[in-house]
Amino acid sequence: MDFQSAKNFLSRHGQMHLLDYYEELTDEQRGILLNEIEKLNISVVENINSNAEERTGNLSPIPARSLDDIAINKKSYEEAGLKLLRENKVGAVLLAGGQGTRLGFDKPKGTFNIGITRKLSIFEQQMNNIKDVTSLAGRCFPLFIMTSDKNNGDTIAFFKENNYFGYPEDKIHFFIQDTEPACDFDGKIFLSEKHRIALSPNGNGGWYSSLISSGLDKVIRKEGIEWLNVYGVDNVLQRICDPAFLGATYLSGCACSSKVVKKTCAEEKVGVLCQQNGKPCIVEYYEMPAELASLRGGDGELVYRYGVILNYLFNVGALDRTLSNKLPYHLAKKAVKHIKDGKLVEPTQPNGYKFETLVVDMVKMMGSCLAYEVEREREFAPVKNKTGADSVESARALLIKNGVSL
Repeated sequence: MDFQSAKNFLSRHGQMHLLDYYEELTDEQRGILLNEIEKLNISVVENINSNAEERTGNLSPIPARSLDDIAINKKSYEEAGLKLLRENKVGAVLLAGGQGTRLGFDKPKGTFNIGITRKLSIFEQQMNNIKDVTSLAGRCFPLFIMTSDKNNGDTIAFFKENNYFGYPEDKIHFFIQDTEPACDFDGKIFLSEKHRIALSPNGNGGWYSSLISSGLDKVIRKEGIEWLNVYGVDNVLQRICDPAFLGATYLSGCACSSKVVKKTCAEEKVGVLCQQNGKPCIVEYYEMPAELASLRGGDGELVYRYGVILNYLFNVGALDRTLSNKLPYHLAKKAVKHIKDGKLVEPTQPNGYKFETLVVDMVKMMGSCLAYEVEREREFAPVKNKTGADSVESARALLIKNGVSL
């Protein structure tokens, strides 16, 4: 895109301020800015009012494969899952775009050392969990790792430095998450530098579209992958491509599935897997009406009891069919650094919007979802805080309980 084309484009959309500092820029900086303008998804900003999040209504609990059911049928589930693995029909996607800022660690979160007397990064622990499965299956599955512009280089370097944790290098594929512009409350797009648009990752729901835009869908087609197990970097006890989980989902006929744990209490801050108007739905803890969150059945248990742990299995064919239906954007009010009057402003209070898509909306679009219950103490050890609940401390305690040497 040349300058005149950019000027015409921005003029049509009321964003001419993005060229305010053009005359001050070097030729290289001008090229960067024009390239970012050319790639700009202006529609997301212009549809702020249509990005209103759907309110919950007509909710009902979702049936689940309980721990008891899984124990009874584990052999048949595992056999079906191992068959999928051995036929190379399964891949995994790790969402690892975040930094360890809340842990006081300004590097990729997956590189954080969870060990005590030895080095054990979150990445290494999760790779160890993967190798438990590949040893059982007798073959390795493709692993796609979604990074961000900020941590991509460091993440790839860390895997190289650690010899890919003993996993075949040609089975690991890195890709960068797509971004969307950030804007003020009036829809004016921010500049992060005089020659750069303020961009932010498009939310965890953007993993599949980002994978496609990176060209890695060619690997999926070539390998014949039919299922993708998506999981987050936060949880050090993630069981990835667990054969019983794979098999139970496949045998259920559902287009996707989610590992869930029973909530410890009505107030626990986890999204709840349930149904809305007969379709699978994940309601975030802050959206769930208090009277429903605390509702208990005749057995004394919470009616809406199943919390998600960001471990999902998606059928690739179903994902492809839903790509034509764009995910809704959720507006996140954030404090966005930006250029104003030629200087960098770092607000302490929210001053604009970032646009995020959520994996919970992907689940709804699938039309069917199996809730698969797992033992909290064996599969759910999130590392979100430095101390207290869901922290480095609590995760270490659970790792030790599961026999991991720290």
